[in-house]
Amino acid sequence: MNGANNHRFNPRNAEDVFAEFFGSNKPFEGMGPAKSMRFQTEGAGTFGGFGGGNDSKFRSYNDPVNASSSQPRKPPPVETKLPCMLHELYSGSTRKMKISRNVMKPNGQLGTESEILTIDIKPGWKKGTKITFPDKGNEQPNQLPADLVFVIDEKPHDQYTRDGNDLLVHQKIDLVDALAGTTVNLKTLDGRDLVLKVTDVVTPGYELAIAKEGMPIIKENGKRGNLRIRFDVEFPKRLSSEQRQNIRKVLGGQPQQQ
Repeated sequence: MNGANNHRFNPRNAEDVFAEFFGSNKPFEGMGPAKSMRFQTEGAGTFGGFGGGNDSKFRSYNDPVNASSSQPRKPPPVETKLPCMLHELYSGSTRKMKISRNVMKPNGQLGTESEILTIDIKPGWKKGTKITFPDKGNEQPNQLPADLVFVIDEKPHDQYTRDGNDLLVHQKIDLVDALAGTTVNLKTLDGRDLVLKVTDVVTPGYELAIAKEGMPIIKENGKRGNLRIRFDVEFPKRLSSEQRQNIRKVLGGQPQQQ
């Protein structure tokens, strides 16, 4: 055939072909040991650049099998106590905490950075509650910054003691008030005045529970524990003979012979 598309195959020596492409018939001499590469392909197994798509993957055999071993590690969290007054945990509050920490500068040097963190203390939080600020710990070369964790601590109150979700207060009363009744006046943690009339006969260790005057229950919106008043009855140090006789009469006891 004499058409324009007629080609004639002219076999040549393989070394001539290498010489034409590489300028030498021994193109790999003097190159030294080469890094062995593994070709990972998708689909039909074609190599990238040779009819395959962009899904071909190339990885050296010398690459580590577990790439995570070369990743920067994250140190354990840095914990610090956050002391709170009982009224803060009762009503809630906002704290501003200024921290200073080491940071890596763009030039690779360590520097100091100051920052103010805002902590919203929720009503009902308990001792041991943790507030986490991710990556706010010190930065160091070749490792990730640690998390900064504030742990709620509860300062003692001069009147109230927390018992779970309840508030406990100790109230001293005289024996006559324990027998005849009395009125207890208390100032709540949020500043309200409670006036409580006690009409029961109060025995040592007696408790009076006032519903919904305790601590907020964090997981039950709107609910509160109880306020428990534990009475300590103070007895008189001495009584006269006449007082003893009168007490016996009032309480129905038999009078004693003088």
